[in-house]
Amino acid sequence: MARVGDWLVPDGDSARAGLIIGVRNADGSPPYVVKWRADGHIALVFPGPYARIVPGSADDEAGPAIQAAPVTRGGAAARGGAVARGGAVARRTPDRGSAGR
Repeated sequence: MARVGDWLVPDGDSARAGLIIGVRNADGSPPYVVKWRADGHIALVFPGPYARIVPGSADDEAGPAIQAAPVTRGGAAARGGAVARGGAVARRTPDRGSAGR
């Protein structure tokens, strides 16, 4: 479970870490509002099975300094979802812009 100020690290890749700036549920369960360290993008994220929550502190703007964990196969992508930034599962939707032309 996460708290505001913790870091979400998808697949153990600290280069792709995001700061948790919002927790929607009182028990700290997903989804989380995350500000990605690389580009400042803010997104609502449902972490994938290999994502980690790294406890943060108020003065921890640099982000987590952890080693990358080995990537394992299986997970969300193998079950039909595409793993998006943050290790979240993104479902593809049909392109409706070209329908009926």
